[in-house]
Amino acid sequence: MQLTGAEIIAECLLEQGVDTVFGYPGGAVLNIYDALYQYSDKITHILSSHEQGASHAADGYARTTGKCGVVIATSGPGATNLVTGIATAYMDSIPMVAITGNVSNDLLARDSFQEVDICGITMPITKHNFIVKDIKDLANVIRKAFRIAMSGRKGPVLIDIPKDVTGAKFEYSPEQPEEITNILISAEEDFAAAAQAVKNAQRPIIYMGGGVVSSDAEKELLAFAEKIDCPVATSIMGLGGFPSSHRLFMGTIGMHGGYETGKATDNADLIITVGARFSDRVAGDREKFGKDATIIQLDIDKAEINKNVKINYPLIGDLKDTLAKLTEAVEEAKHDEWTAQVAEWGKNSAVSETPDSDEYAHPYHVIEEVRKLTTDDDIIVTDVGQHQMWVSQKYRFENPRTWCTSGGLGTMGYGLGAAVGSSVAHPERRVVLFTGDGSFHMNLNELATVRSYHLPIVIIVLNNTVLGMVRQWQKLFYGRRFSQTDPHRQTDFAELAKAFGVRGLRIHNDSDAAEVLKEAFASTEPVVIDCRISPDENVLPMIPPGKTVDDMITEME
Repeated sequence: MQLTGAEIIAECLLEQGVDTVFGYPGGAVLNIYDALYQYSDKITHILSSHEQGASHAADGYARTTGKCGVVIATSGPGATNLVTGIATAYMDSIPMVAITGNVSNDLLARDSFQEVDICGITMPITKHNFIVKDIKDLANVIRKAFRIAMSGRKGPVLIDIPKDVTGAKFEYSPEQPEEITNILISAEEDFAAAAQAVKNAQRPIIYMGGGVVSSDAEKELLAFAEKIDCPVATSIMGLGGFPSSHRLFMGTIGMHGGYETGKATDNADLIITVGARFSDRVAGDREKFGKDATIIQLDIDKAEINKNVKINYPLIGDLKDTLAKLTEAVEEAKHDEWTAQVAEWGKNSAVSETPDSDEYAHPYHVIEEVRKLTTDDDIIVTDVGQHQMWVSQKYRFENPRTWCTSGGLGTMGYGLGAAVGSSVAHPERRVVLFTGDGSFHMNLNELATVRSYHLPIVIIVLNNTVLGMVRQWQKLFYGRRFSQTDPHRQTDFAELAKAFGVRGLRIHNDSDAAEVLKEAFASTEPVVIDCRISPDENVLPMIPPGKTVDDMITEME
């Protein structure tokens, strides 16, 4: 049948199982939006307040569903406003297809109004990108984009489409999506060698990352850890991929991880790394990381092997396959003495906390009160900064895809858009956003989106009136010279929320927290809570950059 390019886009989205897209209209995508009007009974469009918010919403949708997120933006500034969201998805291996309009073919490369080379701009931050200059290529490019985004190590793909292509007509033939199969690369002997290393180990640990969640391999990881009786540490991205209540769970690893994870890493004779990449926030001193350990690395991306840390036994393939195969190959084991030692280190992991105050709430207390009000399936979203680390330390995650945060890029302003995407994806669940006043100031315009779609998100602004994490670094490493981190802005977030039509509440101190949070969670509408915390609250423990657990800071002088 003959369809316009815009209609072909809509049909191809339906082919790929897409029922929700995020975006913002403009001149170069008017044909696409006209088609979306026609397809509004099949494809829901969520209108953001800014294209960056739309890209983060598509990201949050993808993280919490496992599906490919879709975002649409117009040419020029619309397209460039997606860049931070695309880069955020790229760094965390999140599947996303970004569709941008561009000026017509005859206006390309003429510095036309709202023309930009978005393919050139996004080349380093996408798995692949396309510009479709001929309508005959359009359907196949869209299909290919989804395959690329969802196969292997997942990630964002961009499709740039000139306006005349979306307006032209061409014969469209529907196709069933290709089944995505990930190839197991490592050979039988590789698994046998790794299994022997596991058998020889007396002090093994598992270091898991976001790849476990991305590949839906949480059950395989649990079976493996239990079979070899091995303590499990997680990167920030891996939270939810292993139940926090399990006896083998140690907590987060790295710069703001616990004392026990640092000591276990330092004393392990075997580190089994599953879907993680030894980033600088985990392996601060790469030369000393796991210095006495043999290292097995399971990953879908061959490029991660030996990139940061020397690997003894690489196992390449989809984690569901590699973990299952390694579990079959290893012998059942017990490490009672080792797990007891790790638990003992855990008793020494306490950090200094600010005493009760009538003036401020303590973030740990607020987080623990929130956990009492949520189920294991509710979704926790954060922005980036101290609040992100406090939540990763104190909130107990039991299930995958219930944790949504920017790990690799560390994008302040990520949280509210991601919360929108998470709430749209899961209307049956409660979504809670923890943010800081610095992060929230960046993209609070998405409160308009939250209100427009009646998304029952509980937004908790841990408000210390400073840029807390940067200020903490200035305390520790810059002689307390607080350059531009004490803005003391006078924003009243509860009143600001009301201006958007959103309910605003306040937590003044710990004694307020339980009652105010219960009121917020009882609401079926969005709520913003301005929660005052001390500007001198710190994230501890902390391993300074480039250092090891021996240099861990557990108390601020």
